[in-house]
Amino acid sequence: MAKDFDLIAELRDGAGTSNSRRLRRSGMVPAVIYGAGRENLSLIIDHNHLLKKLASESFLTSILSIKIQDKEESVLIKDVQIHPSKRQVMHLDMQRVIADQILRVSVPIHFLNGDSAPGVKLEGGTVSALMNEVEVSCLPKNLPERLEVDVAAMELDELLYLSDIPLAEGVEIPQLTQEEPNNEPIVAIRLLRIQEEEPEEVVVEGEEGEEVEGAEATDETTESEGDNTDTDSEDNKHDNS
Repeated sequence: MAKDFDLIAELRDGAGTSNSRRLRRSGMVPAVIYGAGRENLSLIIDHNHLLKKLASESFLTSILSIKIQDKEESVLIKDVQIHPSKRQVMHLDMQRVIADQILRVSVPIHFLNGDSAPGVKLEGGTVSALMNEVEVSCLPKNLPERLEVDVAAMELDELLYLSDIPLAEGVEIPQLTQEEPNNEPIVAIRLLRIQEEEPEEVVVEGEEGEEVEGAEATDETTESEGDNTDTDSEDNKHDNS
């Protein structure tokens, strides 16, 4: 029975931007495998097949078997470059995995039973994730696809921390095992407060402290008319005399 590989790749001929562009137009994705003290391999992988695989969250955090011609490699996805505006994979980076070599990989955190938590069910709070993923350290055989945290017992304004994450045997969180542990909060239950926007102040022309447009001109006109009246009175006096 033939083995079911996670990915099938071919060796890539040529390099450079123009070559990569040509490969993408033909429906292939440029990729590279590196690590384990061996030479890098430049590869090409079918784009549509890879896109389907990437739809699974676990694909990014699992040890994958990739077939390259008549050989097999165990790899871990290290970087996926996606086109900024199109649903297109531009490049894939993979790291070789050695069975007896410790890995450090970021895996997603899933929070379970949030609707059952007293802080949500009885007090109207919302489960607020403070971390969506965390780095773990383990051998490849122990690598979890995800970490699950049950929040069913959480009260309003309660926090859970990295140290509250259940870990399988052989899996560690480096932040907790370093010389100065950093036990960060990962989830809380909080009330969502919606801040009401203050109504914008409407400025009406002519209010106290504001000059009405044209007021200055009106004052000048009135003053000018007063000057003309005085002049006319003087002229009348001279005519009568």
